Amino acid sequence: MAHADILPRLIALRDEIRRHDYLYYVKDHPEISDSQYDRLFRELIELEQAHPELVTPDSPSQRVGAPPLQELVKVPHAQPMLSLDSIIEQSEVQAFDLRMKRELETLSVEYSVEPKFDGLSVELMYDHGFFTRGATRGDGMTGEDVTVNLRTIRSLPLQLHGGSNLPDHLVVRGEVYMRLDDFQALNRRITERGDDAFANPRNAASGSLRQLDSTITATRPLVVTCYEIMNVSTPVPPTHWDELETLAQWGLPAPALRRLCASIDEVMAFHRETESMRDQLPYEIDGVVVKVNRRDWQGRLGMKSRSPRWAIAYKFTPRKEITIVQEIVVSVGRTGTLTPVALLKPVEVGGVTISRATLHNADEVARKDIRIGDTVKVERAGDVIPAIAERVPVPGEHRSTPFCMPDYCPVCGSSVGREGAYFYCTGQLVCGAQLKGAIEHFASKHALNIEGLGKKTVAQLVDTGLVRSLADLYRLTNADLVRLEGFADRSATLLLDSIAGSKTVSLDRFLMGLGIRQVGQHIAKVLAREFGSLDEIMSADRERFQQIREIGPEISQGLVLYWSEPRNREVIAQLQESGVQVAPGMATGDRKKSPLAGKTFVFTGGLDHFTRDGAQEAVETAGGRVSSSVSKKTSYLVMGRDPGSKLDQARRLGVTILTEVEFAALIGK
Repeated sequence: MAHADILPRLIALRDEIRRHDYLYYVKDHPEISDSQYDRLFRELIELEQAHPELVTPDSPSQRVGAPPLQELVKVPHAQPMLSLDSIIEQSEVQAFDLRMKRELETLSVEYSVEPKFDGLSVELMYDHGFFTRGATRGDGMTGEDVTVNLRTIRSLPLQLHGGSNLPDHLVVRGEVYMRLDDFQALNRRITERGDDAFANPRNAASGSLRQLDSTITATRPLVVTCYEIMNVSTPVPPTHWDELETLAQWGLPAPALRRLCASIDEVMAFHRETESMRDQLPYEIDGVVVKVNRRDWQGRLGMKSRSPRWAIAYKFTPRKEITIVQEIVVSVGRTGTLTPVALLKPVEVGGVTISRATLHNADEVARKDIRIGDTVKVERAGDVIPAIAERVPVPGEHRSTPFCMPDYCPVCGSSVGREGAYFYCTGQLVCGAQLKGAIEHFASKHALNIEGLGKKTVAQLVDTGLVRSLADLYRLTNADLVRLEGFADRSATLLLDSIAGSKTVSLDRFLMGLGIRQVGQHIAKVLAREFGSLDEIMSADRERFQQIREIGPEISQGLVLYWSEPRNREVIAQLQESGVQVAPGMATGDRKKSPLAGKTFVFTGGLDHFTRDGAQEAVETAGGRVSSSVSKKTSYLVMGRDPGSKLDQARRLGVTILTEVEFAALIGK
């Protein structure tokens, strides 16, 4: 068949399938059976396979998933994706209303109220009516590009309705989540094949949307609801209620359960009604969102740093159920923090089976007096994280002995230290629970700066058993690395070169890389400056540490505990045996004798033989300091390629100007 004959049928099929997708996934009102829908879809696939040149990005066939990504790319948001202030008490809602009236200088405020979905917030971008990009919320300013994964969600239109009335550019905020019955069916399939089930629908939605392989996302029953226009090339509707109506007219799934409230009393009534019916809803919500309806009033009220002033999340009372503590175990986190966890007789809380709950820390266990065998009330804090709310006394019960934190790490057997309310494992370099985090920190920019040793690579190295300690990094071979996902000969060579380049490291960077509690960049520099060598630091006692002005009792205690753990010393010895050389720093006494002691350096332009961090380190090692601006107190301006205005300032002030070669000679490099 010629293109002229095929194209009209393709267009008709796509339009028909889009209409049925909208009716089924958005309106929940299908008009045809599944088998009829399958026949339409199969015909579309067959025609597109026969004529791939006619496939369009918005075709329903493009929802099936794309080739796997190497990583999720970071993208900036069109405007900040703020969070909401959460409240739970009626008095807080009334106080919010009074504040709105006072700031708007009015006697009444109309509110638009909708459910607070328990899912993953996303940004959706449409250009000329076609879906072009989607991203997770991330930190609110920058998210991860999940466009290919969002395309697999049937309730998300790849092409908007409205024809010529559509805006050229539109950015919408929405929430991706799973319906409860779909979540339970997914968990059943996962469990049957021997994998760990998801803890709750929110985790399932988040994990599914952030998959690198969108064909996996396509098998997950995700849905999306849209509730805010973030950016648009045409005038924005005058109220939030009109905004939701407009989104629905464009074919975007807007909250069906919503209400326009003339007063705060109507808001609270809607909250009560919604909370009473939450167990009958097909999806998880943990409250309602209350928004000042008029957009011009929203603009007058403005934003705080992290949240709008004109909206709140009015949360529901956390769900609670009664069960029994069968055991209390201690888990070890990536940073070595020990957390008591209650293993519970399984109980269903809000549609999710809970079998373990955090006890936060030893002080919290003591305050609530939780023991093995106790009857307790369990809640899902924020409807997500299981926690024990309180103990329920039982008449005539014989209670077990109070819980105590262990003296030794349950994972590696190292001694346990304490810092305020928290206990931690002192075997930071040998503890299996901390190994991935320890390697990531060791390789980080301000420590040994091993490029290419990111979280994914570290996970592979540890999970495959190639790296069981920091010293194992220096025993890796090209043959080891090319076996890993994402590595070829060149990328393996680059990583090995970076590892080899880290073998000579300054004392402060090495200390930073060890991950000693409370020893960051500044304290590492202080220790290097005060002692000058690793051996002297390792042999110092608490009193010696506390003689240093910047180091208090807690840091001193942490340092002593760290060096008192033999296995930490053993790992350092292994690193040195593997070729790692810790360059001695210049101790305080020697710094004072240095000809550069107290001298101030400023850098301008690009350097060929130093990184900026390396140049600063060299200056500080020689007893000087680095400043970002030129002044009368500047001793030297180091001039690199394409110097900026600092060079003119230095000349006007008579500051000594050095080339990079002269700088290297001055500091003895």
